[in-house]
Amino acid sequence: MTMTGTPVIHIVDDDASFRMAISRLLKVSGYEVADHESATSFLRAIENAKPGCILLDVQMPTLGGLQLQEELTKLSRSWPIIFMTGHGDIPTSVRAIKAGAEDFLSKPLSKQTLLEAIERALVRHAATQESQERLNSFRSLMATLTPREAEVFAWMVRGKLNKQIAHLLGTSERTIKAHRHMVMHKLQVHSFAEAVSLAERLGLLAPSPSSEAKSADSAVH
Repeated sequence: MTMTGTPVIHIVDDDASFRMAISRLLKVSGYEVADHESATSFLRAIENAKPGCILLDVQMPTLGGLQLQEELTKLSRSWPIIFMTGHGDIPTSVRAIKAGAEDFLSKPLSKQTLLEAIERALVRHAATQESQERLNSFRSLMATLTPREAEVFAWMVRGKLNKQIAHLLGTSERTIKAHRHMVMHKLQVHSFAEAVSLAERLGLLAPSPSSEAKSADSAVH
């Protein structure tokens, strides 16, 4: 789910007084806040919850913070998570960060530390989302290429010159130039470097079957 409008800061902590204090601080700082007394109640509310950043206590009864993180991953909710703990547990923090948490803060939290962590998490999440949306858009645009344009694209992002691609595909260099121009137009990329970068991130730069076949053939001879 994409974040639109003001992101909500979801406080998930079984300590009511702590939730109230953090909620007050965040509201004064201009954030919209939703507080949840347990991981279970947050999971129940998530279907209708507004996207945002999650401030998550590590140790809670029934369902702990790390377990909630796992559940959110299963639900494909990629909202940034900032863990909070009253116990400086290094192995737990390492596990949380490896599983995708944005930050791991020790209680008591200072106002500056908390606000900086939230801002960092939201900025990073927005950048990740924008990048993912660009990739999804590029994937959709790839589907608009004709089979021949897709072939030309596959060779050009591997660094083949127009003359080489023309030879490989049994056509003229002029035709390849026309295909190449159409490919760049359809994919809405402004430079060859951008095309290569997007192709690489989509995993399209693995050796092509024909090039593997040629190298195997040359090895035999």
